Amino acid sequence: MSVYNQPRRRVIQLIILGMVLLIVTRLFFLQVVEKKYSKLADANAVLRKVVYPSRGMIYDRKGRSVLRNDVMYDLVVTPSSVKNIDTAYLCQILQIDKEEFRKRIVTAIIKNGRVRQSVFASLLTPDVFGRLQESMYLFQPGFELVQRQIRSYPYSAAANILGYIGEISSSMLEKSAYSAYQMGDYLGMTGLEKTYESVLMGQRGIQYLVKDNLNRPQGPYEKGEFDTAAIAGKNLRLSLDIDLQVLGERLMRNKIGSIVAIDPQTGGILAMVSSPTFDPNLLTGSYRTRNFSKLFVDTTKPLFNRAMQATYPPGSAMKPLTALVALDEGVITPSFGFPCSGGYYNCGRRIGCTHHNPGHAANLRLAIANSCNSYFVHLYRLEVDAAKWGGVEKGHQKWYEYMSSFGLGHRLGIDIPGEYRGYVIDTAGMNKRYPGRWSSCSELYVGMGQGAVSVTPLQMANAMCIIANRGYYYIPHFVESIDNDNSQLLKEYKEKHVVAHISDTSYRSVIYGMEDVVERGTGRSAIIEGVAVCGKTGTAENNAIVNGELKKLKDHSVFVAFAPRDNPKIAVAVIVENAGYGSTYAAPIASLVMEKYLHDTISVKRKPVVQRMLDFVTMDPVVQAKSKLDSLNGATARLTTEQVLNIYFPNKTK
Repeated sequence: MSVYNQPRRRVIQLIILGMVLLIVTRLFFLQVVEKKYSKLADANAVLRKVVYPSRGMIYDRKGRSVLRNDVMYDLVVTPSSVKNIDTAYLCQILQIDKEEFRKRIVTAIIKNGRVRQSVFASLLTPDVFGRLQESMYLFQPGFELVQRQIRSYPYSAAANILGYIGEISSSMLEKSAYSAYQMGDYLGMTGLEKTYESVLMGQRGIQYLVKDNLNRPQGPYEKGEFDTAAIAGKNLRLSLDIDLQVLGERLMRNKIGSIVAIDPQTGGILAMVSSPTFDPNLLTGSYRTRNFSKLFVDTTKPLFNRAMQATYPPGSAMKPLTALVALDEGVITPSFGFPCSGGYYNCGRRIGCTHHNPGHAANLRLAIANSCNSYFVHLYRLEVDAAKWGGVEKGHQKWYEYMSSFGLGHRLGIDIPGEYRGYVIDTAGMNKRYPGRWSSCSELYVGMGQGAVSVTPLQMANAMCIIANRGYYYIPHFVESIDNDNSQLLKEYKEKHVVAHISDTSYRSVIYGMEDVVERGTGRSAIIEGVAVCGKTGTAENNAIVNGELKKLKDHSVFVAFAPRDNPKIAVAVIVENAGYGSTYAAPIASLVMEKYLHDTISVKRKPVVQRMLDFVTMDPVVQAKSKLDSLNGATARLTTEQVLNIYFPNKTK
């Protein structure tokens, strides 16, 4: 070999020698020095047990726990380890036959394989668990009892807000987002439970137990040296007022619709009622799957969160927004009047107005108070036909941008899943709807909240926050803080969103008009003694396709408001479907909710109003007759009117 290759050979030899020494040293450490792996390798003597953490709690704005953690047990199986067990006795305890036993084993293998655990019998009743616990040594090592925490709800309210937890599915486990979970784990499926799953779930621990020759646990292995502690989930602190939520759900019984109440100063949601609702305790425990199936097919659609998923024409509740655009564009002043004599005729067809007395739309404030249709469809035309836009197409697009800035036509970003965007027509939509040429007369109904515009109650409540705050809002949300959390998870809900830089003068004109609505206009049923309430009634047209034909159904009752006028504390939107005028149902309900929040009580003078709202039934009797909600919810959820009145007016119901 050449002398020039000698150094290269020595380098290679040294590298190989170094690698051998490294491997030998590591093997010596693992086999002689480190005892952990040799000790844990003895699977016949040591049982590895997953310890599930306590799931985070959820508290309302006053620190009241709106749910609890209760303990139940699952019986889990590892199919490959099921050998020589007393199958007959296990079937007897579980009250199943051998054919069902074999079916469950096969299902476990198909879902999760032979060597991984699967749930064999979930959320065991106390008597079944007791019998199994006494005899588990007869069914090991194939079977094991695993502790589960389930939720219970002391207020039986806020089902669509809180959501529910359920067992993870095999299809979910295939996704990278669920890599930290395993078959049999429970996680949030809807509502806050789903959105804040990463916070609420905590961190699993591991416990090693010594087994005897009958596979019975005898105590901790090596005094718990190798155990890892479970870390409890973090608690959520909500803006929700559970008393307000319960009141809203009671007022909306036997009605279809929703209530949304928001604190304008923070964007925190105080109450979100979707009616009909259901007792969240139905979706916990061993009957969860059966109850979910019944709720899913119920004629009243209780799983559908109407507060943020149902969309409606806003009706006259839209008029304050139309007024703000007109003032900001400078096409009117607060003194602008319109000579309405009971209808609008300027586009070659009549658009009716409920007022015929002269002067009811002599200025903006009067037009808002009297809810003059003619006035506001004319304002829309002035807005889109304004010369400064250079044509109706650009003018309408500018109107659309205003509506978008008010939070309409797109999701606001609430912190529970499933929010719908609603719809506001833009110029592209107008070109599609009216091919060729169109004008400000084509869709002038949007100025009064009809036609090509639909909103969620959440969006309308947020629009009231904008007016109450004179031009800004915070994204509506439930969670105000998370215990011991330093992340930026809630950052977006603390950011102020300024709207279109509309002047305070414009807002003031609209606000005083809305105060007149309640004091002397269409919304007098919303008066609260000693509080300056600013509101707007709405009677939203309700058209539907029935047997292939467009039918006009009974109008929806709408009311939006905030209070007090100065330094407002609450903004609210109420929609009662198929209930007629906004002043009949929506306004009184909104007024009671605001009074309860502002005064923490309801004046005894208003007991007849409460009773009337409790007794009124606006739900379709055919739909109501087919619904099974009453039988599902149980006796505690079916309080009589007298019992509810006793809660809010104790010793004063006679």
